[in-house]
Amino acid sequence: MKVIVAGLPKTGTKSMNAALTLLGYEVYDWLENFWYLGDDWVRQIRGGFKVEDMKRMFKNVDAVMDNPCCIHWEEIFDAFPDTKVILTIRDEDNWYRSLKNQFDIVNNDVMFKLMLTITLTGCRLRRFLIEAVQVYSNSKEAWVGQGFQLRHKEAIIKLIRKHERLVKQVVPKNQLLVYEVKDGWKPLCDFLGVPVPSFPFPHKNKRDKVLDEMKKENPLMGQLVKEFKIVLACFCVALAVGGYVVVQCLNRFKFINF
Repeated sequence: MKVIVAGLPKTGTKSMNAALTLLGYEVYDWLENFWYLGDDWVRQIRGGFKVEDMKRMFKNVDAVMDNPCCIHWEEIFDAFPDTKVILTIRDEDNWYRSLKNQFDIVNNDVMFKLMLTITLTGCRLRRFLIEAVQVYSNSKEAWVGQGFQLRHKEAIIKLIRKHERLVKQVVPKNQLLVYEVKDGWKPLCDFLGVPVPSFPFPHKNKRDKVLDEMKKENPLMGQLVKEFKIVLACFCVALAVGGYVVVQCLNRFKFINF
């Protein structure tokens, strides 16, 4: 483990994912954490965290970010105390507005909600997402309600302040970078000790298009979409066969009675 991105979602984490990937890091975002480590995460969230489990889970991973890693960054840091930590930050009002827009998009994406409901992988993903935000739902602020609905802006702003304050208090200054993605390559590369690339810094999830981007670019999300299409196709075939059988039965009934 080389890097923990401890910033909360909507602080530029998707751009950080792209940047670290371009720099050659093996990155686990929320989808990789679900796909490869989902059962481990659910077990630890429910039963308690163990350093040896964290070391096993992330022994071949260079960088982690987003839920549940940004929530449980301290448990990961306990397992990898020499790791560098990047706290991505953003203007509070812009962050809240972007977070709210993202939640609205997810809740209004009919295809995504169906994938979470009618596919095996989707049901596992839904359980994982619910577990990942339990700390928000069960906290005194309780700012995430049923269906991933935001509740109180004041509580949300309070939470990000509390989160950022804790990161700054716990992580040694020589291992911490407080960073805004608009600052580009130089402060990031200086902190990581790598050369500054000649190509532009990536900017992802503009206007909260993360689901669309992931459906197109991420092979794991692509697999989920493929599974959804297979289930949908099987349903259509079953519906067609069932309709044919019903029509044949009705025709036979008419023939017998007339």
